This record gives sequence, C-alpha cells and structure tokens, in this order.
Amino acid sequence: MQARDTREASHAGDWYVADPNSLDDMLSGFLDNVRGSFTGVPGSLGDATLPIPGARIIIAPHAGYSYSGKWAAWAYKALDLSKARRVFVLGPSHTYGFRGAALSTFARYATPLGDLAVDMTTVAELRATGSFADIPRANDVREHSLEMHLPYLYKQIAATFDEPASYPTIVPILIGSNKLADEQRFGRLLAPYLAQPDSVFVISSDFCHWGDHFDYKPYTQAEDCHDIRQLGYRDKALSGPTIHESIAYIDKQAMGYIEAGDHAGFVANLAKTENTVCGRHPIGVALAALEQLSHETDTTGEGRLRFKFVCYARSKDITRVDDSSVSYASAYAIL
Repeated sequence: MQARDTREASHAGDWYVADPNSLDDMLSGFLDNVRGSFTGVPGSLGDATLPIPGARIIIAPHAGYSYSGKWAAWAYKALDLSKARRVFVLGPSHTYGFRGAALSTFARYATPLGDLAVDMTTVAELRATGSFADIPRANDVREHSLEMHLPYLYKQIAATFDEPASYPTIVPILIGSNKLADEQRFGRLLAPYLAQPDSVFVISSDFCHWGDHFDYKPYTQAEDCHDIRQLGYRDKALSGPTIHESIAYIDKQAMGYIEAGDHAGFVANLAKTENTVCGRHPIGVALAALEQLSHETDTTGEGRLRFKFVCYARSKDITRVDDSSVSYASAYAIL
C-alpha cells in the first residue's frame, strides 16, 4: 500500500504521546483508574460488568489526552467490541465549514500503536447514496476529532481480538453544521448499520467551551437556565453559583436531553443556551439514528437505545470571568 493511502497520526507528539510504549502505558493508566466513581465527580459505572454487554455506541471527548484522556477512558471501558466488525467514528469538523457529512478517502489511519484499516466496502456503500461528500485530504490530516479516538480504539481492539487479521475496520465520518432535518436524514442512513450487532459507533464531542477565546461566557444562577446571560469584563463579583457551577447547569441540561433521547429537545436547548458543544451535530445524528431504531425494534429492555452519562468534568473549575475551561463527558448506550 502506498504511503499516500495512509493518513498519518498528525497529532501524535503534540496532543498525545507519540512513543508507542509510553502511549500504551498512559492509556492503561487511564483505563485502570475507571473504578466506581471519581471523588466529587458525578458519574459511575457502578457494579456493571466491563465492558458493558451491548454497549455498542459511546460519546467521548477529543481534547489532548492530558486534559480529557482520563474522562474518555470511562466510555472506552464501557464499550463492547466483542462482536465488532467495523467501527464508525463520527466527529465534527474544526478545520473547514460545510453542510452534510463527509467520508475519508484514506485506506488506513496510522496510530503510534498500529494502523487501523478503513472499511472501504462500507464507505463505498455510503458514498453510493449520493448523500456524502469526501473529506479534503488536507483537512482530514489536520482534523483532531477523529484521530484522538484512534489510539484508544486500537488499544481496546487489540485487547479484544487475538490476531490483527481479525481487527475491526473503521468508518471515519465528519458531520457538518446541519439542521435538525439534515441530522434526521443522516440518522436514517446510518440506523441500519447501527442495528447490526457487528457495528460499533464512537461519537466524538467535547461540551461547553467557556471563555473569551471561545466568545462564549454564559452565566446562570438556576439549574433550569431560565436566567442565562453573557458575562462582561465588569462581572467580577458574582453573588450566586461559581462560574464552573453555572457551566455544569448548562451542560447537564443538554446532557439531560441526550439521555432522554430527545433529539429535537437537544437541538432546541442548544439554540436557547448557545452552548458550545462542538460535537452537537454528530450527537444529533446519533440521536436521530437511535430514534429511528426505537421505531423499528423492541425497546423493552431497560435502558436500551438511550445514552447514559457516566462521567462529567471540566478542564478547570473556574471562578473568574477572565478564565476559561472546556467540559468533558462520556456516555454509552446499550443496543
């Protein structure tokens, strides 16, 4: 295979460790620390058997591993790869704006731990629908929302399957800035794959990006966020909750709609709060696909086809208006 057919691990050595042994040790440390719940942080996997049987779709963050790696571990500890033949990785685009969804043109994605092959058959099937564009290769290489999941995926795949020949392939998809109807359309296109027991889905998203750098500084004193407003530089002495507590109110309201499987409610909530959930559109497509499946399959099993968040944290618990933070959350759903 020619080198140009393999996407390089372009963020290795920057966003995460490039040395294979050091990277493997780092990920192992994160995964080994997923026990019960972190002190003071909402979220727990309880006494569940890990991985959780049937947990074939997760939401996990995509920041540098020093920030979000330990929180992504919660999702990957829950993820059931035992029957996986292909893994769909859905992420937002940080490098160019577009509507719709786009497929990779690479045949393989490199990671420091080893390469993952792209499922060219599935990519061809999706391309044949006429609904998907191609990711420009330069943007594919620059994008981090897909790449940050691949070392975790490779590690968990290698722990699940004995031989590289049996490793699942991947289907990398960038989801553009879509409206509700567009997300529903792509959800319907992906739902048949989601219904298959050998398909796994990884949804890439961070949550609230707060601060001047993100042009987003909301504040609310109420858990229902009815009084949400933007802070200015003069708002230095707040009489209510701290800024990080206010951020949690905003994030958890959005997370509540996700857990309820309320796609339209989630979209409406983000329109109201303007919460900077960067993976809102991949999450929206996932919610639409789950909603489609709920119409077609028996959902009597407790908790099936509904996301459950198992951890939530922020890069920093800020209290000053001139500070900044990014929120991270992990969730899984049983299919």
